Amino acid sequence: MWNREAVRPIIRHGHMLLTEQIARGNEDTKTGNRTLTRKFTCYEEENMTALFASKDRGAWQANTATRAGLLAVLLVLVATFVMADPMVVNCDQGQSLNRTLAKLNKNIPASVLVMGTCSEYVRISGFDRLTLKGLQGATLVQPGVDPGDGLAIHVLSIEASRSITVDGFAIRSGASALAGIGIGGNSIDVRLRNLTVDGAGAFGIFIFESSQVSLARVTASDPGYAAVGVYDVSDVHVENCLFEHSTGAAWHAGLDVGSGHVTMQGTTIRNMQVGVNITRRGSVDIQSFNSYYPVSRPNDVVIESPTGTNFWGVAVGSGSLLNLGDTKLRITDPGQPWGGNTAGVFVSDGGTLNAGANLVVSASQGQGVFVSNTSHATMAGSSITGSGHGGLVAVNLSTIAVGTSSPSTGISGNRTDLFCDSRSLMTGGANIANATSVQCSNLLAGDSVDLP
Repeated sequence: MWNREAVRPIIRHGHMLLTEQIARGNEDTKTGNRTLTRKFTCYEEENMTALFASKDRGAWQANTATRAGLLAVLLVLVATFVMADPMVVNCDQGQSLNRTLAKLNKNIPASVLVMGTCSEYVRISGFDRLTLKGLQGATLVQPGVDPGDGLAIHVLSIEASRSITVDGFAIRSGASALAGIGIGGNSIDVRLRNLTVDGAGAFGIFIFESSQVSLARVTASDPGYAAVGVYDVSDVHVENCLFEHSTGAAWHAGLDVGSGHVTMQGTTIRNMQVGVNITRRGSVDIQSFNSYYPVSRPNDVVIESPTGTNFWGVAVGSGSLLNLGDTKLRITDPGQPWGGNTAGVFVSDGGTLNAGANLVVSASQGQGVFVSNTSHATMAGSSITGSGHGGLVAVNLSTIAVGTSSPSTGISGNRTDLFCDSRSLMTGGANIANATSVQCSNLLAGDSVDLP
């Protein structure tokens, strides 16, 4: 049992410190840390005497852990309240964002407001609780000269950092950049908000090395390869974003996921050869979430190709997974006129599609859903219509299972609604509505053959 009377001076004096700091603010950010250190040292000197003068000295000494914990809590509270006011960087007046970041204490929350066009490679490394807020027109642009250190080039690099928010910028990369924004080194809780990312860099946003990132209201346009890349077991939430290519020229992907995981809602991917590419046991969930903002419906994910240059709406390969939860995935005008394996959804090489009732593929120039090479797909209530070739297609030791649903899974208006080769299997035929053209000798009405 800790001594209440002994600890009371800590609480009373801690409250006095907090009140004083709130009232005074942080008028001088350069001396803020020294002020904090001095005040807390005074606090310790004033209260140690009172504590050891307590009648219950034995109880005080026996509760060193409690004392240390309370001191730590007060230190954190005081540090929070003396956080510096936002600093302002005006790049149009020759000020440098990097030089400003170099002056900050990386372990104390800080905010930086940015004005103008900054032509520099901005690096955020080892920061905890940093916000970069771009004021109207704020732009980060790749300098004309490469760093020359042989490392991957990112216009904005975030590494080994935690609770970072980047909000309100246009970010433009050149052809030598790997990405406009690179996030790695196990960075956690990185929030990208209200950004426009474009340029010839391979990626608009490149996320790697087990990092955790949230994207909201981000437009990524005309990348060298992919608008967003997610790798190395990184985890990403995407909502209310637009990934597009202005001309539809080859070869581009909206979202490229290799051994990472993405949860997505309310996002449009336009004029990419591959809307979403999932490889190396990566996974994508089309699912609503309210981790950052309330869910606002409709929150469909849309993959479209007005230019007609798409090959695959979603490609799921190498043991990867596409899972549709409570949010619809609408894919329009995918595939190519010659057919082949071009499709709304192409599942291959041990990949898995769990579509449920929320996959809608319409007007594919190629196949609707194409499942190949020991892969598997399930659906119950989805819709595949108007494909120039097959609607549901299973080949090369693959399986498609159609479950019971209301309404039934609609497969209609395709050149061939259902197709499977002699080594593949399609089950749940009784759960399919409106299929009139069928070329599948291994189509079962139920889940399996008649059982003994």
